[in-house]
Amino acid sequence: MEFGKLLTELRKEKGVLQKDVAEHLNMTVSTISNYEKGVHMPDLHTLIMLADYFDVSTDYLLQRTNYKTSLNTLSYKLSDDYTVSDFINTVVELDTRNMQALLDYYELLMLRNSIKRVK
Repeated sequence: MEFGKLLTELRKEKGVLQKDVAEHLNMTVSTISNYEKGVHMPDLHTLIMLADYFDVSTDYLLQRTNYKTSLNTLSYKLSDDYTVSDFINTVVELDTRNMQALLDYYELLMLRNSIKRVK
């Protein structure tokens, strides 16, 4: 997908107009329109502002990943000692046995959570 189409999709998902994005980024509507049409690409600073505005990563905007996870999400504190990023880094370093145990526990938690919603 082209950058412009992705930007349009994000804007519509958020339910905002080009005017709203332009005002937030202190730009003209025509600049946002040109990004969406693929006439121009944003510079690095603008790309970061767009990522923050839509709460996605710059990698997502650059289509290097399909995951929208933003820096805000990765920095979210799970506890006083751990962030989401810390958790992810730990998970990817697990050996096969512990990874399977974690996946089993994950399935159990998902089942337990779905039962709670039914009640």
